[in-house]
Amino acid sequence: MPQLIFFGLIAAAGWYGYRHFIKEANRVTAKIRREEQQAASGSQGTLVQDPETGEYRIAKD
Repeated sequence: MPQLIFFGLIAAAGWYGYRHFIKEANRVTAKIRREEQQAASGSQGTLVQDPETGEYRIAKD
């Protein structure tokens, strides 16, 4: 019985690590795609509107 608990914990840790890895890989891929689009269009960043003041500023990653 202790072996099942041990292997269950190992499997859970592996699953958590895999999910975290995939989430981080998707985040990095999206950032790279945004940077490639900005380089292709010659822009220096993406503008977002500040909800409080209504002014547009460059988005922070």
